Amino acid sequence: LAYIGGGSKAWARVFMKDLALCEELGGEIALYDIDIPAARYNQIIGNKINEDPNCLSKWNYVVYEKLEDALKDADVVALSILPGTLDEMAVDVHAPEKYGVYQSVGDTVGPGGVMRAMRTVPIYEGFAKAIKEICPDAFVINLTNPMTICTKTLYDVFPEIKAIGCCHEVFHAENFLCCVAKEELKISRPDRHEIEAEVCGINHFTWITKAKYKDKDLFSLLPGFEEKFFETGYYEEKDDPFDFKSNPFAYGNKVKMDLFNRFGVLAAAGDRHLVEFMDRNWYLKDKETVEDFLFHLTSVDYRKKDRQEKIDKTMRLANGTELFNLNKSDEELIHIIKAYLGIKPHKTNANILNAGQVPFLPIGSVVETNILFDKGSITPIPATNPPVIVQNLILRNALNIEATYLGIKHRDLNEIFEAFANQPLLSGLTLKDARSLFNEMIMGTSICLDEYYDLSSI
Repeated sequence: LAYIGGGSKAWARVFMKDLALCEELGGEIALYDIDIPAARYNQIIGNKINEDPNCLSKWNYVVYEKLEDALKDADVVALSILPGTLDEMAVDVHAPEKYGVYQSVGDTVGPGGVMRAMRTVPIYEGFAKAIKEICPDAFVINLTNPMTICTKTLYDVFPEIKAIGCCHEVFHAENFLCCVAKEELKISRPDRHEIEAEVCGINHFTWITKAKYKDKDLFSLLPGFEEKFFETGYYEEKDDPFDFKSNPFAYGNKVKMDLFNRFGVLAAAGDRHLVEFMDRNWYLKDKETVEDFLFHLTSVDYRKKDRQEKIDKTMRLANGTELFNLNKSDEELIHIIKAYLGIKPHKTNANILNAGQVPFLPIGSVVETNILFDKGSITPIPATNPPVIVQNLILRNALNIEATYLGIKHRDLNEIFEAFANQPLLSGLTLKDARSLFNEMIMGTSICLDEYYDLSSI
């Protein structure tokens, strides 16, 4: 298993724990990262996991300094990188604020998503070419944002690739529905795997069009739940439903409930992601609107603080002053890998090229639906279409992502700008202001762009 981005401070640890608790799998984990010392720390931590008495599957962790060596003989490739640094992300997120444009995440769509895509796509072109040459039969799992455009790049460069984009945002919506069942049916909170949900859309703007718990239609319970919690909010991921008040990554699901009231279907991502796909005046007009809808504008300064805490934790885990808590996560990466290798079929949401499973979106665009994974097969499961007005919201963003990708592929700044200016978050900006912001953001992140684009015209 080749882990590209093997110096990760978050995803890699989750993956390593789940692999250690999966007795059906074993082998080598090839860690590759441009930050080689960070990969070596994960190697040390991986070897400590192997010594844990609860470890069911011991893995040989090897750090490779060249991508080609890490990919050699890989059965599975996981891609999980940070394109650029948090300094570039600070430009992505905060430069637009000068123009009254706020972003709560800034990594998928909107001005920040376009800039991040400009940095990421050229790197992914290289990954796809390397996989095609070295391990063309490998099963490839992308974990990097912007998820849709990364997955699109892999397939465009290497059409025969066996790749998916894997995201846990739909799980949050399923957990939210578990909270609805708990509160309205007066039962113990169900496990999200007991929720039967039909899913369709694009990553971070996926929608659940039908949902059941056992024989109960969960959408019929939402009005009663909202009557109690619409104004106060209700966060699904913690024992405390009001944890969102102090957690900058959390939210009160008020946006999700508002969208359900408007459209009758449930948006299946965290509120911080959802708001960036829609007209900025709806939920991101100003800080007062954000506060009213119970989510946060997560600052990059907070992300830097969080990252430093993760680095400090890495050091403690590596030197043994902190013990690794070997517990299984709620992620589904291991179940997907086991299913693809033929151990046990598994159904979950994932991102892949549209072959008609989402009929209102273009064939060949990357879409998110439920998928059945089985031995060597990836079978998308069509879902009931959302209302036409929701289709329209999704379609605009899907086409913007396609346009952004083509502009980056052609290395055409004017083509990219037209996709940039058409972002819903830039509604209300004049073309002059949109162009000024575009140029400022490019120059602010030029250290990551100079290699790929002719910036002389900026």
